[in-house]
Amino acid sequence: MSLQVIQYNDEWKKRWDDFVLKSNNGTMFHRQQFLSYHEKGKFPWRHLLFVDKKEIVAVLPAAAMGQTLESPIGASYGSFVTGDLDFTSALDLVDTFSDYCREQGFERALLTPPPFIYQKTISQNIDYALAYRGFTYDKHYISHAIPLGDEDFVAKFQNTARRYIHKYLREHTLTVEISDDYGAFYPILLKNKQRHGVKPTHTLEELLQLKKLLPDHLTLFLVYKANKPIAGSLMFDCNSQVALCFYNMLLYEYEQFNPIHAVMYEVVKWATERGRKWVDIGVSQDTHAENQMTPAMNLIRFKEKFNAHGILRSTFYKRFI
Repeated sequence: MSLQVIQYNDEWKKRWDDFVLKSNNGTMFHRQQFLSYHEKGKFPWRHLLFVDKKEIVAVLPAAAMGQTLESPIGASYGSFVTGDLDFTSALDLVDTFSDYCREQGFERALLTPPPFIYQKTISQNIDYALAYRGFTYDKHYISHAIPLGDEDFVAKFQNTARRYIHKYLREHTLTVEISDDYGAFYPILLKNKQRHGVKPTHTLEELLQLKKLLPDHLTLFLVYKANKPIAGSLMFDCNSQVALCFYNMLLYEYEQFNPIHAVMYEVVKWATERGRKWVDIGVSQDTHAENQMTPAMNLIRFKEKFNAHGILRSTFYKRFI
């Protein structure tokens, strides 16, 4: 295989996005349709296509951040999107990428692929090819995901979670609805993030833009007490394998009603009915700790109540110069 590296331009948009949709590991975060929500000129994009005899073998969304080629920028997951590559092809791809980085004068590369649960066919050929060619791990985060497939998924939840869910289903004190009222959700998100001393990843305007660009990939669940929204989950339907719970928020003055248990039940039910294999409920790091790998133990214990399992979100690193 003789790979040619082509820098992306808008003429490739349809072919790029079609390739991601049909790929083994691509997600909505790899699509140009998603990346276009960023304001033009915000990032120095360096999206790459790897082509053999006019056929796309891989794509890599990236940006040139100084002397570092980084993937992703402005998204949760990046790195190579491919079909189910054999090892020789994976090695060729890594070598071609490394040669490109050297030729372009990049000092280093950072690549954060989606975890293995996002793959249609599980393969670590690219991971091993990267390791064999001198890439190391820059960092790991512990993420958590709920395996799906069993209609009686609540039976696998811990006792406390089951009890609160059964109460929600029995008493109807809370209602959970799929909604497009992002304006009602965003103040909950802001207040929740402020409690932890951080800001949301997205502005309200950006969320509305993403919903416009990818209407089938964003689903907002709102929890109501009477007619008041008190909690919500914003789901990103990333690919055919995984639905990602990007924001899972509540007003803490209503915590005693356990709205997160109600919305988690509805989210897992919804993802199961859509045929997804996993619900990714995000990373579980202590963002205030000096060591960025420090786990947030209370958050992990809470996620494990819903049969969530630890999944590594790792970043590969290599210095070329």
